[in-house]
Amino acid sequence: MLQLIIISWLSFFHPFYVSVTEINHNAHTQAVEVSCRIFYDDLERTLEKQYHTHVDIVKPADKSKMNQLLNDYIKKHLIIKADGKVLALSYVGYEIQEDAAWTYFEVKGISKVKKFEVHDDLLFTEHPEQINMLHVTVGGQRKSTKLSNPESEAAFEF
Repeated sequence: MLQLIIISWLSFFHPFYVSVTEINHNAHTQAVEVSCRIFYDDLERTLEKQYHTHVDIVKPADKSKMNQLLNDYIKKHLIIKADGKVLALSYVGYEIQEDAAWTYFEVKGISKVKKFEVHDDLLFTEHPEQINMLHVTVGGQRKSTKLSNPESEAAFEF
């Protein structure tokens, strides 16, 4: 609930530059589920600068190209290790909710996790004041932190 209030407040007063990444280990499906919430206008500008192409996330001319750009960008700037091994994130897709783009990834075949290490520098090159919130859940236990540009590394032990 507090997260929703913070996000709503930050949305109202944008140009605060904030992303939220949720990492969840699902023991039932033996998968790591990842979702990233990023203001889509900031993400569009960053993708345009990084890939030198026009970007419209809400109404893309070519949805498969948009998926490719999002997949490539996020995988370069969000690196997750589980128990010391880099996870190969599989892109699931994205959706727009209000003023944000939610992107989704998963990694199958992860039966348990004791430690997550995360490198998250999403939008750091474009916004010196960028803050990236991380929420990690394993076995029902949730831990959170924030990374303020240029800080991009966090670890969570369970």
